[in-house]
Amino acid sequence: MKKTLALLFLCLLAPATLVTAQTKYENAPISYSESEPTDKVFQLSKALADGSKELVWDQQHGYLKSLLNNLEIPESSQGLVFSKTSLQVSRIDPAHPRAIYFNDDVYVGWVQNGGVIEISAADPKLGGTFYSIKQDQAAKQKIVRETSRCLQCHGSSHTRGRPGHIVRSVFPNETGMPEYSLGTHLISPLSKFENRFGGWFVSGTHGDLRHLGNSWMQKPAKTGYQRFNRQPQELDREKGANQTDLAKLLNVKPYLVPTSDIVAQLVLQHQVHMHNILTEANYAGQQTMYDAAAMNKIFKRGVDFESDSTRRRFDSASKKVVRALLFCDEVELASPIKGDGDFAEHFESLGPFDSDQRSLRQFDLTKRIFRFPCSFLIYSDAFKSLPDGVLTRVYAELNEILSDENKDEEFAHLSGQDRTAIREILSQTGVKLK
Repeated sequence: MKKTLALLFLCLLAPATLVTAQTKYENAPISYSESEPTDKVFQLSKALADGSKELVWDQQHGYLKSLLNNLEIPESSQGLVFSKTSLQVSRIDPAHPRAIYFNDDVYVGWVQNGGVIEISAADPKLGGTFYSIKQDQAAKQKIVRETSRCLQCHGSSHTRGRPGHIVRSVFPNETGMPEYSLGTHLISPLSKFENRFGGWFVSGTHGDLRHLGNSWMQKPAKTGYQRFNRQPQELDREKGANQTDLAKLLNVKPYLVPTSDIVAQLVLQHQVHMHNILTEANYAGQQTMYDAAAMNKIFKRGVDFESDSTRRRFDSASKKVVRALLFCDEVELASPIKGDGDFAEHFESLGPFDSDQRSLRQFDLTKRIFRFPCSFLIYSDAFKSLPDGVLTRVYAELNEILSDENKDEEFAHLSGQDRTAIREILSQTGVKLK
């Protein structure tokens, strides 16, 4: 019954165009559900199936710690979300938030006393892929691929109509249920800070900036018919600001770390946005090549012939990737940000570094998230696996934009020093723009 109610809840959130959107990515050339993934979670699932790897169980967290270790996901990436916007809604509330952990390619969701651990990945060809593993020591260790159940939300207009990921900010009430009449926000680096973190716990400092996190709306106690007309109180933004001890808000002992680090969440927001852009470009490129091959065959043209339409489609996809990579329209931070965990130090240590020990993972956190505004996901399999017609154009555009002569106002946020530094870092860390 609980599973039915959870699925019904997700269906209510899905847009009316869901069937149409799913039909597109279930057809050739994507054939989403029929295609075998290649992402790191699927690779682990095969290793568990053939016995070459095994997960270790512990009584408090089940398979969580072992799963994170196998997928190389740091515990410090933990973000706690208490809004009822997940499959296991009946087990989530402000006293029992869901924990989200991530690295560059994989996201893991854990709920106290949950029946499953929810996992998703950025597959190089398929975009967002979704999995679950039962929290049952007696059951066979098996990672199961999820399609239709997760795609109710993760393959909708929230994810550009392709399988992808979501960071959402809501106005939660005291149970964690969003007050949908007040609206919701899909969050990315383009989002105003004041609209972020609704339904999330946030630890760390952010000066004069205010957000929607660490708070929920209390409803006045009324009975009878009046209960249906209660108006929620507003979120207390001051109470939720600059929290460095989440133990004052909830029992943090059941979680791997006592934090829900603001820096980790800022990275998560960028990364989800970037992954969805890459998936959109990947799908557009695959579809363009598929259509071009069919038309070239009909008109007996060479296999490499590019029509004006084909060029325009590749150009459109590449421009979106370049804008996202270079943080165009990123909302400027009005106050410095400081996390309260080990995430920032761990993240920066991953590199790669150039000869001056500079890296795209180094933080700024005074005016913008990163010191050098070019996404670290340029090193990811999701980026490197973009169709050639898109990828070659991305490299060409980056080469032009990062040149000293480029005066495009769209990239005016990049100073001359930024452009030179990014170009040097990319060149020395294996990204060749020419």
